[in-house]
Amino acid sequence: LMSEDNDPNLPRTMTFMGSPIDARQSPTQANRLAETRDMAWFENNMIHTTPPPYPGMFRRVYPGFLQLASFMNMNLERHVDAHWSFFAHLVEDNGDDVQKHREFYDEYLSVLDMSADFYLETIQEVFKEHRLAEGTMKRNGRLVRPQAIRDVALLTIEGERDDISGVGQTQAAHALCTNIPPEHRVLHVHPKVGHYGVFSGKRFESEIAPIITKFTRERFDPKAERASRTKS
Repeated sequence: LMSEDNDPNLPRTMTFMGSPIDARQSPTQANRLAETRDMAWFENNMIHTTPPPYPGMFRRVYPGFLQLASFMNMNLERHVDAHWSFFAHLVEDNGDDVQKHREFYDEYLSVLDMSADFYLETIQEVFKEHRLAEGTMKRNGRLVRPQAIRDVALLTIEGERDDISGVGQTQAAHALCTNIPPEHRVLHVHPKVGHYGVFSGKRFESEIAPIITKFTRERFDPKAERASRTKS
């Protein structure tokens, strides 16, 4: 929409990471659940009311604990092994590994509730009707046309072991943005990381974040930036 409007605030780059741009590619357990249940099932089973006296009481939400339980059940054996290792490190007084475990799970277990409307809309548009991939997505009555994007560089990053957004779902953005020149596209599949590892952790910090930094820096024009600041 910004490209069609020649918006002066059009970004130089866009980066998609572990995103279900086209959830039909390499379907995962999460995708299959969305396809085999109707919307009434999601509303009746996944949406709950925040109880008093908690902030947001009576608000309809997709509770964070349900999202967390779903993620953990998909890799339950791995989490059990991690906690056995944690216990062993405690017995051995292995402070470094104990601290790494605590830091990881402090973050992993920190979840937020999600607005019911947002969650249900996502299930409907992204995982059931695939509106963006099918070319039927609309915003404010306007059709969203990725082919209108010409001057924004595109980076997609996927995890080789992602069991939430399978490999191919994010890179589908390249097939939709047909008018971005090849030299302004980067398609990256990172080895040996899952969905969470695409965004967080040691490998993200040391290996994935530098890819994003390099991609954006190469498309940054300091002269244009200085000119813009002078005008403002």
